[in-house]
Amino acid sequence: MVRRRHPGGSQQQFARVLILAENTKSKQWEMVATVDIDDPKQLPQIALDKDGYATAIDASSKSLTAPVSQLRSAVTDNFATGGELTGKKVFTPTTASQRQIKVHDETTRKFGPRGTTRFTATDAQFTDAYALKTTTGSLVVFSHTHTQHDAVAAPGLRIIPEKEDRAWLGTSPSPAFTYTFTCSDIAAVPSAPQASSLLGYECRRTDAKAAGPNTSV
Repeated sequence: MVRRRHPGGSQQQFARVLILAENTKSKQWEMVATVDIDDPKQLPQIALDKDGYATAIDASSKSLTAPVSQLRSAVTDNFATGGELTGKKVFTPTTASQRQIKVHDETTRKFGPRGTTRFTATDAQFTDAYALKTTTGSLVVFSHTHTQHDAVAAPGLRIIPEKEDRAWLGTSPSPAFTYTFTCSDIAAVPSAPQASSLLGYECRRTDAKAAGPNTSV
């Protein structure tokens, strides 16, 4: 784990988990994943062998109480439904999971009666996942991809692209836009059959386009 300063120059510290693995061909160590966590105190203790190395676990193994496929479905459900289907069942209420649910709650209401917003899970752009053995279970780092579809609620209305979207969309208004987000997530999965903890996540907009599915108003 490393710490980094806030990019704005403040003294506030953020914790970041880096996952490194040895390339079996070159015998060189490579960084394979990185994600910020909200509270370093939540990070479970990594189980180390006699040589001081962490033990890798198959993140998709059914022996985990929450395999990566289940974790990925749960985080996308936090965005899509506010966690009502699986998110609140798979995860305990942590700062990270509550932030995802807040994104759903606030974004789906931003247009009021003039428009709608719908989050949808899509195939992960990066399917690799990494899990390390901890003293209480495992630590899983993975990625997920979801879309956000904004549409007006009545003919004649248009959405104006926001500043950060104009690299993809230009400045022309449209009745609907679809945005794609690629995210990194980190979760602590207990060995006992109980809820996992989402420790942190980061999302970046990686695509945006006018119109898309279900654009009728």
